[in-house]
Amino acid sequence: MFKEFDCVVLTTDIPEDGLRKSDVGTVVHAYPEGRAFIVEFLALDGSTAAVTEVLPSQIRAVTASDITHARTIEVQT
Repeated sequence: MFKEFDCVVLTTDIPEDGLRKSDVGTVVHAYPEGRAFIVEFLALDGSTAAVTEVLPSQIRAVTASDITHARTIEVQT
């Protein structure tokens, strides 16, 4: 199960937050029993692009074969 500060990858789009499958974020809060997680997604300059609640089925662990990918997102302020 995921814990705080784990890097995770989205397995689904979250259009209301401008997030797409394969975006990488960091778990900043884990609810009891892993029923949900708050994940922060950062722009490459370090600014927060989105913070959203996800279910375990919406994320997966980062693997050694994953690479980062850059795309433009409108950063929420």
